[in-house]
Amino acid sequence: MATEDAVWLQDVTVVYDGTVGIERVSIVLHPGEVLGIIGPNGSGKSTLLKTIAGLLQPARGTVEVYGCDPHRLSPGSIAYVPQVETVDWNFPATVWDVVAMARFPRLSPFQRFSPRDRDAVRGALNAVHLEEFTDRHISALSGGQQQRTFLARALAQEPRLLLLDEPATGVDAATAETLRVVVRDLSSKGMPVLIATHDLENAEGWFDYLLLIDKAVVAYGRPNEVLCSSEFERLSRHHHHAPEIV
Repeated sequence: MATEDAVWLQDVTVVYDGTVGIERVSIVLHPGEVLGIIGPNGSGKSTLLKTIAGLLQPARGTVEVYGCDPHRLSPGSIAYVPQVETVDWNFPATVWDVVAMARFPRLSPFQRFSPRDRDAVRGALNAVHLEEFTDRHISALSGGQQQRTFLARALAQEPRLLLLDEPATGVDAATAETLRVVVRDLSSKGMPVLIATHDLENAEGWFDYLLLIDKAVVAYGRPNEVLCSSEFERLSRHHHHAPEIV
């Protein structure tokens, strides 16, 4: 891979529970690029993100983030935000607690939370407009506020790569726009971002490129190229009952 590549996958196949999650996927993502991953339900979008995060091990192929295996990067280098519905919202924690957890991988044992750690948490909360909610229990938040809390936790990590799994699903328009602005701001500073999404309404405002997958890569290019492609049309027709791809 070239040194300027942030994410590099070559011929990656992932199998879990005896099922192929993704098959022979090859992609390149450069610093500052935002890549949207689209496809029908069960097409492998989440599998792809988890593989890049190092949570799933490929059966074959190569995954590199900044030139090395994701597991060999320093703690906190990759921030992965799962789908909100996978989170236990009864966990007794405030917004500050949840965001502050992001700093712990960077602390050595018995190291105290420093002013720099506090600044990172505060900066992340400000970025997503949650500074007034620091003492609010996470179970008392709206869906949009919960999503922003988890994005703030990812930002507080000060990662080198951001992976978001359907961040705009089920949130209000204001939250979706906040998320988009934060993502574009990060990318303008050189952060590479991968986002699995169902929401194609504002694809050109969110993404530099789109990757259409259905286990394997079906199409890749600028958002308007992919959304106008015959491959997208064919998959949309085939999955006409699945609103996320029409």
